[in-house]
Amino acid sequence: MIRMFDGNPSKATSAPPLSLHHRIVLSIMMFLQFAIWGSWVIVYYPFLLNKGFTGVQATSITANMYLGAIISTLFAGYLADRWMNSERLMGICHILGAGLLYAMSQITSPDQYWTLFIVTFAYSLVFNPTLSVINSLTFRNVPDGERDFPGLRVLGTIGWICAGFLVDFVCSGKVAGKDGELIPNTIATSGPLFQAAIISLIFGFYCLFLLPKTPPVGKSGGALDFLRALAMLKDFSFAVFFVITLIASIAMGMYFNSAGDFLDRGAGVDQVGSTLAIGQMVELLLLVLLPFFLKRFGIKAVMAVGLFCWALRYLFFANGGDSGLPLALAIAGVALHGFCFDFFFAAGFIHVDKTAPKDLRASAQSLLGVLVYGLGTWLGTLVSGILTERNKVVVGDQTSMDWFGFWITPSVVLFVALAIFLVLFKAKEEPISV
Repeated sequence: MIRMFDGNPSKATSAPPLSLHHRIVLSIMMFLQFAIWGSWVIVYYPFLLNKGFTGVQATSITANMYLGAIISTLFAGYLADRWMNSERLMGICHILGAGLLYAMSQITSPDQYWTLFIVTFAYSLVFNPTLSVINSLTFRNVPDGERDFPGLRVLGTIGWICAGFLVDFVCSGKVAGKDGELIPNTIATSGPLFQAAIISLIFGFYCLFLLPKTPPVGKSGGALDFLRALAMLKDFSFAVFFVITLIASIAMGMYFNSAGDFLDRGAGVDQVGSTLAIGQMVELLLLVLLPFFLKRFGIKAVMAVGLFCWALRYLFFANGGDSGLPLALAIAGVALHGFCFDFFFAAGFIHVDKTAPKDLRASAQSLLGVLVYGLGTWLGTLVSGILTERNKVVVGDQTSMDWFGFWITPSVVLFVALAIFLVLFKAKEEPISV
């Protein structure tokens, strides 16, 4: 037996090792899941702009990914808990997703805006649920989620990075854009969407035939389980966790929406994509080490460090610039992404698995998925737009940004959230009764 600490140094639990077969199968699952997303999502917005969509049109289309998460993710958890094997639900969603990704690659004219809006929204409804179901499926098939989940989840980050490199290789070179300037093929062609569609189709059949059978654990015909999962909020400490996670998710949405623009215009970074990858590299390392930190320090301390790093990174960004120490601060803020995501969000998914009733774990993961990948990220995108308008600096015909004013606001909010978390959050050792 392997001795593990279950978030409390005084309380030891034991669990058998994860079998090599399950480790390989679940690792490939994580790799392919995030390779789909990483193939196209970063380049899709500039792809739409290059095709002639307005900024408002392009933003509304890409924001569908977050709106879909809000609507569909909870129902997916209900299906996985009550009606359908998790691996079947995953397979069906990804096979349907492959067809919708292909349709997205064919709809490239602004005259087809509403058609594309509907198709992208439909894709968000079938893809987003898999982000939470994949977590619950993993926890159901490993002996110790706290120990085993991080080492499997790290393959998702590797899949995202490899998908990006593959897109750059397959779509190498540049072509002339509508104004005659040279544009990379990654944003000038539908290649990234084709790649995502192919991976999605392969992964769909992989889910149906190779993933471990993961049947529902609850009785069918009950009330919608996401309502019961919401009832976990009657526990004060879980409610604190929920609200703080929403705040951190808003911060993450701001990072996804504005970090690239800040590095380009505010810090003078030429290779923005490669610079952002620094954070993912740190994420890889820390995911592997996360079980050690959870065992040694407990869930509250680990999540507090993650929240502190969110506040610190935006303080670094607020004081960032294009040379010397300010540039170093900007790069350091990017590198903190590993601490921000792993120590707060990955640890948060582990916390939910440990505190949710057994028959509600998929729905509880879906509830958190709605918060992290849906509502919070969507609100963060909106907040970014508001702060961008408020911090524009116009001098004559020149428009610039007051990046200090932009980033200091979320930094202050996150430091306050950290103080509230430290005072009010208490880690649970047993599932919450609902």
